[in-house]
Amino acid sequence: MNLEQIASCIAGYDPNALPVAQAQEFIARLVPRVEAVEQVAIRSALGRVLAADVVSPIDVPAHDNSAMDGYALRGSDLGAGGETRLIVAGAGFAGAQFAGEVPPGHCLRIMTGAVMPPEFDTVVPQEFTRLEGEHVVIPAGVVRPGDNRRLKGEDLARGEPALSRGRQLTPADLGLLASLGRAEVPVHRRLRVAFFSTGDELRSIGEPLDEGCVYDSNRYTIWGMLQRLGVDVLDLGVVRDEPAALEAAFRSAAASSDAVITSGGVSVGEADHTKQIMKRLGDVLFWRIAMRPGRPMAIGRISIGGHDALLFGLPGNPVAVMVTFYAFVRDALLRMAGATPQPLPLLRARCTSALRKKPGRTEYQRGIVSRSETGQWQVAITGSQGSGILRSMSQANGIVLLHHDQGDVAAGDEVDVVPFEGLI
Repeated sequence: MNLEQIASCIAGYDPNALPVAQAQEFIARLVPRVEAVEQVAIRSALGRVLAADVVSPIDVPAHDNSAMDGYALRGSDLGAGGETRLIVAGAGFAGAQFAGEVPPGHCLRIMTGAVMPPEFDTVVPQEFTRLEGEHVVIPAGVVRPGDNRRLKGEDLARGEPALSRGRQLTPADLGLLASLGRAEVPVHRRLRVAFFSTGDELRSIGEPLDEGCVYDSNRYTIWGMLQRLGVDVLDLGVVRDEPAALEAAFRSAAASSDAVITSGGVSVGEADHTKQIMKRLGDVLFWRIAMRPGRPMAIGRISIGGHDALLFGLPGNPVAVMVTFYAFVRDALLRMAGATPQPLPLLRARCTSALRKKPGRTEYQRGIVSRSETGQWQVAITGSQGSGILRSMSQANGIVLLHHDQGDVAAGDEVDVVPFEGLI
C-alpha cells in the first residue's frame, strides 16, 4: 500500500490543510520498528530500548529487613499506654542474620538493611529511645506495630514483571536491573539517522559568509535533538540545491540509515529540485500542516538497493525545524527504535499577556515559565514569534501549546505549556 492509500484512510485528509493530530496519526501508522536485537552490559544500556520484558528472578528484598537504625521488637511487646522497657539481647547488622534466640520482653539492636528475626515485626528508630543499663526505654506512641519494617518482596516479588519491552532505560532502571542480578539486557540496535541541510544560501561554520548567505544553524539543532534520543547520527552537511548533488546525498543517506531528515526545500516557492529528487527516489507526500510555525513538511520512504529509509523533509526556518521535529519526528524515531513513546508532559500556567489565535490551526509559541508571587505557574511570551528567530528558542524554557480549536487567549487565562527540561 503506498502512502496516498494509507493517508486516504484518515478521515478528512487534506494535504493542503492537515491538522497536527491527523499528521501524527498518519506517521504512527507508517513507521516500521527496528527488529535487530543485541545483548549489552547494563553499564552500556543507558538510553537504549529494552527488547524484551524483564521478570524478577528473585524477591527484592530477599528478606524482611529494617528500614531504620534502631531496635527491632515484637509489636505485641509495646506497652498499651506508658513507656515500654525491653532488654537488649544483641545486635543485628546488614548482611548477616542474628543467630540467637530473642525471648519475649527482649529486643535487638538493629541496623538499616539488617534481616529481621522471624518473630519481630517492628523497628523503633534509635532517636526515639534511651538506654538505661541493659534496657532500652521506648516512650508511648512513637511507633505502632509493623512500623519501619521492609517486607520480603515488597519492591519486586519473584516472577513479577520488572521492566516492560519498549522502555528507554533510565539510570533508575539500571539500578533496578542490578538489584535483580542482571549483568546484561537485550536491547534493540541503535537507530541510524542521516541528515543534511539544503540551500544555496547556506554556509558551514568556518566558510566565508558571502552577501545574502547565512550560517547553517539547523545542522546543529538537529544534531543536538538527535543526540537526546540516543540514535547513531550521520551528518552529511550542507547540500547545494543542484540535482546531482541532492540525488547523491539522498542515495548516500538512505543507503546507510533507517531514517533521513532534511531541512529546507519543501516550502511553496522554493526551488523544487529537492522535491523532485524525493519523488523520483521514493514514495513521498508533501503536506501543508495547519500549524504555526512549521507548515510545510514532507513525509515518505526512499528505496535504495532494496533498502527502505523513512524520510522527513522539514522546513528551513530554524524554529520551524525544532517545532516540527518535536511535534512529529521525535515520536516517530522512538517508535522506529522499538520504544513506546510517552506523551510529553503538559504544565498548566497562567499567561501574562493576551495572545491572538485563530481556531483551525495549532500554534507553538515560545515562553518563559516561572512562579508568580502567589506560587502559581505563569508563562510570558519571549517576544516576536517569527519562525526564523532562533534566539527565542534559546531564551525560552517551554513552548506554549495553543490547540487546533482554541481561539484568542486573554491575559490571566491558563494555557498548556510543554517544558523544555529534559527535552531540548
